[in-house]
Amino acid sequence: MKPEDDDLLSRTWHHSRFQDLHRLVELKEQKGLSISLAFPTLNEESTIGKEILVLRTELMDRYPLVDEIAVIDSSSRDHTRQVAERFGGQVYTSRTILPKYGSYRGKGENLWKSLYVLKGDIIVWVDADISNIAPKFVYGLIGPLLEDDRIGYVKAFYERPIRASSELSPSGGGRVTEILVRPLFSFFYPQLARLVQPLSGEYAGRRSLLEKLPFSVGYGVELGHLIDILHLEGIGALAQVDLDTRIHRNQSTPSLGKMSYGILNTFYFRAEKYGAAKLIREPGSRYITLERQNGQHHVRLTEIPSVERQPMIEVPEYREKFKKRTETT
Repeated sequence: MKPEDDDLLSRTWHHSRFQDLHRLVELKEQKGLSISLAFPTLNEESTIGKEILVLRTELMDRYPLVDEIAVIDSSSRDHTRQVAERFGGQVYTSRTILPKYGSYRGKGENLWKSLYVLKGDIIVWVDADISNIAPKFVYGLIGPLLEDDRIGYVKAFYERPIRASSELSPSGGGRVTEILVRPLFSFFYPQLARLVQPLSGEYAGRRSLLEKLPFSVGYGVELGHLIDILHLEGIGALAQVDLDTRIHRNQSTPSLGKMSYGILNTFYFRAEKYGAAKLIREPGSRYITLERQNGQHHVRLTEIPSVERQPMIEVPEYREKFKKRTETT
């Protein structure tokens, strides 16, 4: 490993570095790669159509950079699936993918199952609630993977305005990162603390790496990936790209608490697995919140899924489907 490979900031770029789409298409074709774009969704009818339309028009019709666009849906109760199909997305319902293995509700579940249905050598995941969607959200993540074969996983970062009353403050998103994840990384994995937004919902990876990773089905999936990649491939496999600004639906404080609980669960599982820490007692199994009603506080218990999906490469159906490719890896 070169000395600079140990510093993630040396692999931190602005999306404009990759804005020459002709060049990216040439690199893709020279290397014989295919690229899949997928959206994990749950009740996103108001934004998914625009996202598919913008990205399909620019990155499939105008420039053949992306080969397929898919939606992996968690049984939305609105018209997410119908809207996605109308705008040209290939729609899958998560619970119908690999039904033998059951189904859990959570973003990580959708990402794990997407590996089975997508065809690409490179997979890009983009959240479905972005109101200022633009092609940079995809080509910015693909660029490093096409330029440098040593990079296996690329994270997005951006300014995240937060809504206060009826106005947007220019920053303030990413609260769980700064209050929870960056302190944990600073203690246990300082190399990862150099990630600007480790929990960002937009990232891309090589199938050859993603299929080796276990997936937390819930909130901890991004953090789990980063720690696993650090141990499997080293910090040199990671890169990050500045996408400027991302405007989306902000989470409430109670929702951020649930997210933090799920992330902590994933973190402690990884820390024990890799010998970074040891729990001397079993952690609690439910998230506790207090609700005030009629002048009294009441306890509310919420089950937060802690299920870990095995690496997809270990699933026999996956190995059979991608038999020719897995035999060469």
